[in-house]
Amino acid sequence: MNSPVFPQPFEPVGCAACKDKSLLPFEFTMAFQPIMDLVTGRPAAYEALVRGRDGESAATVLSWVDDSNRYRFDQACRVKAIELASRLGLTSLDGCRLSINFLPNAVYRAETCIRATMEAAREFSFPHDRIMFEVTENEPLNHGEHLKSIFNEYRRQGLITAIDDFGAGYAGLNMLTQFQPHVLKIDMQLIRDIDHDPVRQAIASGIGLVCERLGIDIIGEGVETAAESEYLRSIGIHRQQGYYFARPGWESLPLSKG
Repeated sequence: MNSPVFPQPFEPVGCAACKDKSLLPFEFTMAFQPIMDLVTGRPAAYEALVRGRDGESAATVLSWVDDSNRYRFDQACRVKAIELASRLGLTSLDGCRLSINFLPNAVYRAETCIRATMEAAREFSFPHDRIMFEVTENEPLNHGEHLKSIFNEYRRQGLITAIDDFGAGYAGLNMLTQFQPHVLKIDMQLIRDIDHDPVRQAIASGIGLVCERLGIDIIGEGVETAAESEYLRSIGIHRQQGYYFARPGWESLPLSKG
């Protein structure tokens, strides 16, 4: 059987060029949404969410991404998130992490494509061990081994890895057998009305038990009500994210007390 070939319809640019926003045919910025630690009552992390310069949604911005600019966009997002988070004072928040979504199909070689991230961390004095990379369970992959190699390299570099939207796609628990991230985020569809839905309660409790056995931190995302938050807390999910706490802040850190 022939080895899978990853399509590369573009020529990767150098690390320095990743910071040159003129290489992209559009402009973008970031909004930041806190991930709350209910034990301390403070943000444990902020997720960087892409936005258009004129207020366009993440979905709109992502619709501008294609094979000709996917690599440059992915790299530019990393640098922009680190630059903005540093400027906004995230590094002054004790132990607070920066969570960045990445496109695994834009990474042609993990050890090479991480260079711009590490250079940006040094340039903006952002501790690299407080950077968390999220990949959605629904992200289509050219080859599962490719994501595994990315996660392994990021671990080696001292970065934090996370699976986002867990439970929304078809991979489910099988994904954990392959990748073992540091963090798992339960999808909002499993969180919605969990306070009075025994099926969702059973599934969330099961995921929590698996994560505990594997030493994986767990986050409930998409929390919208006090009842949802309290139920998650009652089963040991103390890190939560959603509109109940704060909406994403345009180039700002909502609930920041730094």
